[in-house]
Amino acid sequence: MAKNAEGCAIGIDLGTTYSCVAVWQEQQGRVEIIHNDQGNRITPSFVAFTDQHRLIGDAAKNQAAINPENTIFDAKRLIGRKYSDPIVKNDILLWPFKVIAGVDDKPVIVVKYKGQEKHLSAEEISSMILTKMREIAEAYLESPVKNAVITVPAYFNDSQRKATVDAGVIAGLNVKRIISEPTAAAIAYGLDKKTNCVGERNIFIFDLGGGTFDVSLVTIKEKVFTVKASAGNSHLGGEDIDNRMVNHFVEEFNRKSKLDISGNAKSLRRLRSACERAKRTLSSMVVTTIEVDALFQGIDFSSSIARAKCEEICMDLFEDCMKTVDRCLVDAKMDKSSVHDVVLVGGSSRIPKVQELLEEYFKGKNLCKSINPDEAVAYGAAVQAASLSEGIKNVPDLVLFDVTPLSLGILTTGDIMSVVIPRNTTIPVKKTQGYLTSIDNQSSVLIQVYEGERAAVRDNNLLGSFSLSGFPLAPRGHRFDVCFAIDENGILTVSAEEKTTGNMNEITITNDKGRLSAEEIKRLIQEAEYYQAEDQKFLKKAKAMNALVEYTYKVKKAMKDTTVSSKILPMDEQKVRDAITEAENLLADNQQLEAYVFENCLNKVRSIFEPVVVNRKRARNDEVVALDD
Repeated sequence: MAKNAEGCAIGIDLGTTYSCVAVWQEQQGRVEIIHNDQGNRITPSFVAFTDQHRLIGDAAKNQAAINPENTIFDAKRLIGRKYSDPIVKNDILLWPFKVIAGVDDKPVIVVKYKGQEKHLSAEEISSMILTKMREIAEAYLESPVKNAVITVPAYFNDSQRKATVDAGVIAGLNVKRIISEPTAAAIAYGLDKKTNCVGERNIFIFDLGGGTFDVSLVTIKEKVFTVKASAGNSHLGGEDIDNRMVNHFVEEFNRKSKLDISGNAKSLRRLRSACERAKRTLSSMVVTTIEVDALFQGIDFSSSIARAKCEEICMDLFEDCMKTVDRCLVDAKMDKSSVHDVVLVGGSSRIPKVQELLEEYFKGKNLCKSINPDEAVAYGAAVQAASLSEGIKNVPDLVLFDVTPLSLGILTTGDIMSVVIPRNTTIPVKKTQGYLTSIDNQSSVLIQVYEGERAAVRDNNLLGSFSLSGFPLAPRGHRFDVCFAIDENGILTVSAEEKTTGNMNEITITNDKGRLSAEEIKRLIQEAEYYQAEDQKFLKKAKAMNALVEYTYKVKKAMKDTTVSSKILPMDEQKVRDAITEAENLLADNQQLEAYVFENCLNKVRSIFEPVVVNRKRARNDEVVALDD
């Protein structure tokens, strides 16, 4: 792999259950999905903490059953949310790890690391996963990576999107852009499968992942991608199906054994893993079995579940998906008959019942399954990342027009939300709306900017506020204008102007409320560096231990060789055996030892054994026993 990729940007699909990273290959003129250190092209979005070290990805998920309280997953479901959010409250009941309320009602995850209690934000956990994805890319590209495009669910609000940017900053990434997952998938489908399509083509992206669900209607004409409408649920996915199955089998185990395992984190984690495997199996088979040895108090659990039963207990989730599909088409003002292609994205889109309902809704239209549902989002993000980078050739000359996920407006009299930019408006956009003063001789107005779909502003999300003053003395009903402008990066600027005096004021919405402050981000970056240093320290120790184990094994093997041992003096043989015993004792009691202790021990064993072999060679003119590291 050439080392000329410094400065290139990568595309990251930061998923709820799995994440994926990709990069545009300039020489080949295509996207490469990058495999991780386990050889897998997708990486579990898991982070675990133990008494010795931190684990991310496959290693974290593999030990989840024995360390459930300190193995974090689903962090994406917390990002940008409040602890008091009913959705968060419901999720906490299902997670084995502890979540508490932090400053400003932010949810905080509590874990034990090296015997100490640590409080971590969702952004911090997400940053660890992003760091892992960056390291995967750097190992493949053999050069540092600083720039990235990160995807989020289409229905993520402003707070959630900017919290994702914070996570990227903590991970040491310059986030060039945040784009919606179904939009990224549309890019992947449009470029990979429809490069030669003539005229305008309407693509419906159905993205059902592990923790979120999004749909988007995208029109492709030549290289112009225009998102007509998006809809979704940032809290619906395969994890919810797993939860239904777990609850089903918890009740069955209770009926059979008269024991309740709902409070045992280890049992629930093992049962969840079995349910996840069963869910995948049911995508290709009509019935499957669940078997967990010694699930609780030494009792084995074995059962079966039919696809029809799984569909029955999850039917309301599937129906919610179809309601979202219908809402997206209504927002786009497009009939289902005008949709040319229905593209499946996300691992949960493989579920047969979901596909059946989709085909029925679109009146028998064949669903497009030609792109990998697990990799399509990262593919599109990598293309977008390359198009935003300077000096990269052979990148498709695409033009992308996205939409606003939520309506934007201001507070008016009576706690009413006055919408200026409706949801699913194509960006960039600029809209001005006139308003009137509410009392006589009003000298100023307070402009409060909200996002959301509820009629009452108290049910929506406050983004920011500013004042416009200097009004002339006049009866109520004096006009002033409010202008909303959103650029191609989704940055919102709101301005207000009183025409007769020319007075104006504006605010660029950064939505710092609920976000991490600059000081917090700086602190978390330092902590991320600390964790990385600890990881490197552990890796160095592990390598030193492995080298000592391997060398002592070879020495012991050589000592068993009669042609070697018979020519070694008893005094020298005892020295070698003592050195081996010392090494084995160190390896057996290694908790508090540093890497240099094992390195010194290895050098000591070498210094004792190798002269013995050399002396033997001189005596018998034999070959030295090979003990390479």
